[in-house]
Amino acid sequence: MHKAGFVNIVGNPNVGKSTLMNALVGERISIATFKAQTTRHRIMGIYNTDDMQIVFSDTPGVLKPNYKLQESMLNFSTSALADADVLLYVTDVVETPDKHGDFMEKVEQLNVPVLVLINKIDLTEQEKLASLVETWSKLLPKAEIIPISASNKFNIDYVMKRVKALLPDSPPYFDKDQWTDKPARFFVTEIIREKILLYYDKEIPYSVEVVVDQFKETAKSIHINAVIYVERESQKGIIIGKQGRALKKVATEARHDLERFFGKAIFLETFVKVDKDWRNSDKELKNFGYQLD
Repeated sequence: MHKAGFVNIVGNPNVGKSTLMNALVGERISIATFKAQTTRHRIMGIYNTDDMQIVFSDTPGVLKPNYKLQESMLNFSTSALADADVLLYVTDVVETPDKHGDFMEKVEQLNVPVLVLINKIDLTEQEKLASLVETWSKLLPKAEIIPISASNKFNIDYVMKRVKALLPDSPPYFDKDQWTDKPARFFVTEIIREKILLYYDKEIPYSVEVVVDQFKETAKSIHINAVIYVERESQKGIIIGKQGRALKKVATEARHDLERFFGKAIFLETFVKVDKDWRNSDKELKNFGYQLD
């Protein structure tokens, strides 16, 4: 009998959801940085065996929206509750368990298996961890609580074992050679945006959107033109940097990662444009592929 199902990963920002996703799927699908709100879209990573297909889904962090982009990000997380066969709720040893009570109420009401994964356990002591497990058990009494360290891959094998045991019998949802639902262009934008998250401070990374204007692939190389959109002229100057050095650093680091990702030579050109207040524009958010309803 073949098993298949959707295993959706939700949780607050900065608890290591993307690192967990990559550890489970075995591919570098979700960008993972130390900054919150890294993931903006719902990203699927597909794990295949002969008799099983697990469709993992990483979602943006649960947060109180301050602008329309964050409303879209919360919509992605909420929608992940509706179609989950198994839900992975990721927290960590720092987070307060009662954060975002309204979202937690929705999780508690689910009729599917819920695994609460307490991440980053290498950063705490055994006594505090035991207390956290007890608190989460009271908050979500039907859930299974599993301490993990996604970055060190501690207990990841056990999480996979539990997921496989909980999957329903079903034919596969995707072709067996498919490992994500996203096109190649999407991962170009994610890798460039990751570098911006790593190299710029304060509001700059959260004011940036990346769009691929050109993606021409041959047998040995890919030629890419990418546009980095910002909200202000002043932000454009910061992204470019003195004599273009900052933008060159981003492009060089992104190109190296893209070559590893695609296994081909990458020719990358980057441009910076201003799209005023795009994070609060329904039209621009839809153009960039965000879910508003």
